[in-house]
Amino acid sequence: MCKSCPTLPADALLPGHVTDAGHEWEYPVSRYVLWFDQYEESHRARVGGKNASLGEMIGAGLPVPPGFAVTTEAYHTLRSHSDLTHKVRRVLGEIDLRDPVGLRRNADYIRKLIEAIPIEPEIEHDIRQAYAALCERCGVDDVPVAVRSSATAEDLPDASFAGQQDTYLWITGADAVVENVRRCWSSIFTDRAISYRHETGHDHEVISMSVGVQKMVEPKAAGVAFTLNPSDGDRSQIAIDSSWGFGESVVSGEVTPDNFLVDKVLFEIVNRTISPKDIEYRLNGAGQVESCPVDGDRKTQPSLSDDDIKSVAAMAKRAERHYGSPQDIEWAVDVHLPEGENVILLQSRPETVWSRKPRKQVARGGGFMDGIVSTLLSPVHTRPKAETVEDVPLRSAPTSDKVEESPM
Repeated sequence: MCKSCPTLPADALLPGHVTDAGHEWEYPVSRYVLWFDQYEESHRARVGGKNASLGEMIGAGLPVPPGFAVTTEAYHTLRSHSDLTHKVRRVLGEIDLRDPVGLRRNADYIRKLIEAIPIEPEIEHDIRQAYAALCERCGVDDVPVAVRSSATAEDLPDASFAGQQDTYLWITGADAVVENVRRCWSSIFTDRAISYRHETGHDHEVISMSVGVQKMVEPKAAGVAFTLNPSDGDRSQIAIDSSWGFGESVVSGEVTPDNFLVDKVLFEIVNRTISPKDIEYRLNGAGQVESCPVDGDRKTQPSLSDDDIKSVAAMAKRAERHYGSPQDIEWAVDVHLPEGENVILLQSRPETVWSRKPRKQVARGGGFMDGIVSTLLSPVHTRPKAETVEDVPLRSAPTSDKVEESPM
């Protein structure tokens, strides 16, 4: 099993800066590759919503594993294949959204067309070169990575495309990275993505795709967290869902996760629900991620310690303060990192349900004492919080090209 490299502060990983291993990292310059810790806001259209979020989080000093984005310019080269463009447009024109079986069949056909197109030699060279640099940076041969789709339509204010394109976990070796970049490109035409774009009025022909290649975390536990209570919108609480192993079992709904509610001010755990967890995603002997039964007493044991719960909550709150709005985050506890440095932020996106609703007033009445009495009578973890307080410190310190009118 490969040893995981530690998550390093963003300022220690910029070109020309010395890492704690005493090395200076100079990134290969490429039109088709952008490292997350080189990200600036002007790059958003080139790397999509998911990769932009990773770049922002690293820039804010949040504990995010290193990696790079294959930019949308690489995806745009598919449009130079006129026969492919014509076939995709024709199939999209024939799709009947009322026929889910036919929709899936046509979506699969489009994906096979895209995956049959060879990646241009310059792009493939740049991906391989960047992956080799990531391996060197982590000190691991064939470092395991997640290869994640990052479409330019993700996390728009009027729609959420999250989860509609593919992610491939625990990919090792340059050949596999290149192949899974191609598969991410094709996943812009999953049946779910096609249907959702139609329902929300987003044009197939202006969507583009970047791909993130990020050092993989091997979690002993993972899940999601909201910086409000998703059951009632209470912004004074942080809600954490957790299960053993990789977070796919939580995101996909295959297990009922443990749930913890944490007071955002006092960082007390105000409620905990421990659920039976029958399966977990973990590595097998071949280094592949697979679904496995949870052994013995672990089924009913908490998947997080109290210290880990508070670390996840503190990290989530820090992300909320950075973005200035309630967040929906994905996190993991890495088995290779020491206690106090092992809670890793994988992704953060705006919470899109309760945060759009008007916030309730905390106190009614016009007097100064009315507000104080209301505060004393209503515990902080049972009512919406009107103001943001200072963070509790974490335990660990851890140009847009014009898109052509084409269906891809």
